[in-house]
Amino acid sequence: MPEHHLQQVCRILRTTLSLGQQPLSADTPLLGSLPELDSMAVASLIVALEEHYGFIVNDDEISARHFATVGTLTDFVTGKLA
Repeated sequence: MPEHHLQQVCRILRTTLSLGQQPLSADTPLLGSLPELDSMAVASLIVALEEHYGFIVNDDEISARHFATVGTLTDFVTGKLA
């Protein structure tokens, strides 16, 4: 995964979930580990990613596996941009 995508996804996560400067890395677990990431936050996060990157996420593309870690979310974003 490109490092700049990882950094941007971390910034979007911090902003959308109000995480402050909480350390995030590709291995940081998301769903089930971050209490801030509930179903409403997932929807807000998807909108934030769509607005930042200019792509559309269809309902059938959304899977819990994409939100397992910061790295899997970044891989999803990278795939959408390919």
